[in-house]
Amino acid sequence: MADINVTPLVDVMLVLLVIFMVTAPLMQVGVPVDLPKTSAQQVGGKDEPLVVSVDSKGEIYLGETRYELKELGEKLKAVHTEKPDQRVFMRGDKTVDYGKMMEVMGVVIDSGFRQLGLLGEQAQQLGRPGGPPPTATPAPRAASGQPQPVPRRN
Repeated sequence: MADINVTPLVDVMLVLLVIFMVTAPLMQVGVPVDLPKTSAQQVGGKDEPLVVSVDSKGEIYLGETRYELKELGEKLKAVHTEKPDQRVFMRGDKTVDYGKMMEVMGVVIDSGFRQLGLLGEQAQQLGRPGGPPPTATPAPRAASGQPQPVPRRN
């Protein structure tokens, strides 16, 4: 009677397990600090989303209309009663204070919207997706022309 050798199956399964364990932490989504530049493609959708913008002076706009923070909340609540599944995108100048963006984001969420996204500009394709290639400083060289070790900082 022939027996099936399961050793290769176990080997393959262990390799797959290791691959998934290594790649799982890399799949977390994060927000880049320099938000205005991104290499992501535009996302298509059914309805035109609402766009809330904060300019460099901290002034808040819904579309092209300027609102105070309280007025924005009232307007968004009115829109939410008509279209509860509406998407909202936020655009913020890269010089805007982080606290100001969080304050505006809080008003959007308090208005009832749950589909909230952040927008940025397309980065220029210079060597790699996301921007220019990284630059490195060459190691200092001694008089002999050999690289010197860089002292460690503790």
